[in-house]
Amino acid sequence: MNYSTLKKTVGLSFASLMVVGMANAQTDSTKTATTTTTTTEASTAKVFGGIGQYNTFSIGVSAGITDGLVPFTINTTNKFKVDLGYGLYLRQQLSHTFSLQLDYLGGKVHGIDKAGTQKFGITEYKTSFNSVALSGVFNIASVSFLHRKNSVNFYGSAGLGLDMYKPKMYVTDAGTTVNDPYGHTVKELYAPVGAGVKFRLSDAVALNLGYTVSFVQGYNVAGKNTYPTFSHYSYTYGGLEYTFGPKTKQNLTWVNPVAQMYDELYDAALRQEVEALKGRVTNVETAVSDLKKDSDGDGVADQFDKCPGTAAGSVVDGSGCVIVFPKPDSSALAAHTAATAYSNIQFEFDSSVLRTSSYPVLDATSADLRASGKKVEVDGFASSEGTAAHNIALSKDRANSVKTYLVNSGVDAKKVKIKGYGETMPIADNSTEEGRVLNRRVQFKQK
Repeated sequence: MNYSTLKKTVGLSFASLMVVGMANAQTDSTKTATTTTTTTEASTAKVFGGIGQYNTFSIGVSAGITDGLVPFTINTTNKFKVDLGYGLYLRQQLSHTFSLQLDYLGGKVHGIDKAGTQKFGITEYKTSFNSVALSGVFNIASVSFLHRKNSVNFYGSAGLGLDMYKPKMYVTDAGTTVNDPYGHTVKELYAPVGAGVKFRLSDAVALNLGYTVSFVQGYNVAGKNTYPTFSHYSYTYGGLEYTFGPKTKQNLTWVNPVAQMYDELYDAALRQEVEALKGRVTNVETAVSDLKKDSDGDGVADQFDKCPGTAAGSVVDGSGCVIVFPKPDSSALAAHTAATAYSNIQFEFDSSVLRTSSYPVLDATSADLRASGKKVEVDGFASSEGTAAHNIALSKDRANSVKTYLVNSGVDAKKVKIKGYGETMPIADNSTEEGRVLNRRVQFKQK
């Protein structure tokens, strides 16, 4: 079979496959668009049911034409000259838009130049190749023809693999033919990049048309080194793909996620669950409103209010009952103040720290000094334990503690004078503990 006959045959095959695919897609589009489940094929899956509810593993075969002439690149040939290519792949669909694909591609590449336009000193070459690559396939767009399942998917792919090729011959621009220039198979990395369109023939079978360019990380596909131009060739193909799995599961390749979300939205069981949830929420809201209800506005909910109908502005306790505060006895308070102000302040052994029991006396003294503007002398004393010098210092510290408290409470510091007398001028017998306790003191002397 010559190349002209081969091109015509492949062209007719592509046209036939395209017609079959479009006809099947149009047939799908005439089906009822309101049907949310299918009875002859897979049942409708749940949107969030996981990948296990779909068929995802596919195998595909392809056949087509190869050529060394690739658009928009620097080529080692400048004339379209095709040869035969063929492929096999295994694909795993991982989501609605992405899959991993293991490709095998084999065949021959035939390059030829127009007369008088030789490139790199080469007028013609023939190379056979076998390559394996792992690629990622991305669904770029889909067409559903108003049907709830996609009928046409447009995709792009890119990957990395190993290209094993063997140049059979090349012809120099001088007309010399060099056969088997390397004598062995060349192995180099290559990157296949492609695009294509896939037509749904059934839930398991698809028609696949595409175009892939193999970018080889080397310079020898043409048989002669073409440095610095990397070698590359194209593969235009058509093929069939079959997806494995039970008919009770959908093929993830053709699932329309938007339509599926609508299916779940109108699912009877789901709507019942939503209505039941609405009822529970209403009950909770009613219970919360009852708990918050406070008819008399006293801040205590009716369910806990033991004294309903409290007058507005009343101060109530946690049960909603009015708190009755006793009125202060001003005469008793004055007598208490008079009785406690300027009383002696007692201290612990060898300490100048004020005791909390002294605070009422100090507060009363402070109040009187601030009200009257009088001056006061604060005298510190100690018991007879320890040396005289130590007791003098301790008595001054005790007087300073009292002054500090008075000043911090608002008394003018200039009106408070301190003195320390140590163990002198005891008011009780230092030979007994009871007497020593009384002698550890601060006294006030009004002026």
